[in-house]
Amino acid sequence: MKHKGTGVSPPAAGKPISVGLEVAAGGLEVRPGGMLVQKRNSDSNPNSNPVPNIKVKVKYGSSYHEVIISSQASFGELKKILAGITGLHTQDQKLIYKEKERDSKAFLDNVGVKNGSKIVLIEDELSREKRFVESRKNAKMEKASKEIADIRFEVDKLAKQVASIELEINGGKKVVETVLLNLIELLMTQLIKLDGISADGDVKLQRRMQVSGLHKSTDVCPPSD
Repeated sequence: MKHKGTGVSPPAAGKPISVGLEVAAGGLEVRPGGMLVQKRNSDSNPNSNPVPNIKVKVKYGSSYHEVIISSQASFGELKKILAGITGLHTQDQKLIYKEKERDSKAFLDNVGVKNGSKIVLIEDELSREKRFVESRKNAKMEKASKEIADIRFEVDKLAKQVASIELEINGGKKVVETVLLNLIELLMTQLIKLDGISADGDVKLQRRMQVSGLHKSTDVCPPSD
C-alpha cells in the first residue's frame, strides 16, 4: 500500500530502514562513536583522482630542507621523513606551522599547509633528555638482569653439589670439611656479587629471590666428626 502524498511504499515490517547510506556513498564515513566525517581521498575509490603531492620547505637551525609529501599526510609522517634527513628522532621533533606547534596526528591539509608552505623544525630538548634517561635505565636493567641470570646459573651448579654432600652427611657418611667449606665460600662469593647489583622493579625482585635461594643453599649441616 502506497503512502498518501509521497507515492513511496512504507518498509515491510521488521525490515531495517537504510538511513544515511546515500550520505556515506557521497563521501562520508562513520568513525567510532557514530560521528560522520568526510572521507579522505586515500579511503575513497582508488579509481578517483589521486591525492596530489606538495613541496614544503622545512627550516631546521640554519639549514633548509625541501620535502615532497602527500598533501593529506600527517605531521607525524612528515617527522619520519625529517628523521631520515636530519637524524633527529621523531620524538625529539617539534614542528611549528604559523607560529603554532602541530600535533603528529594532525593532517597537513587540515591546518592549511599547501605547496610552498614553510614549516619550522626545532629539537625538543626535554623529550630528548627524557628519552636518553629512559634508554640508560633500560640498558642498566638489562645488564643487571643478565648478571643475575649468570649468577643463578653458577648457584644452581653449586647448590647441586651442596645438596649431594648434605645427603651424604645425613646418611652418616664422613665428608672432608674443606670440601664443604669451599662450596659454601663459592656460594657466598655469588651472594656478594648479587649484593653489588643495583636493580629496580622486576629485576630487584629477581635479585631478592636469588639471595633467598643462596641463603638456603648455604644452610647445610656441618660435616660429621
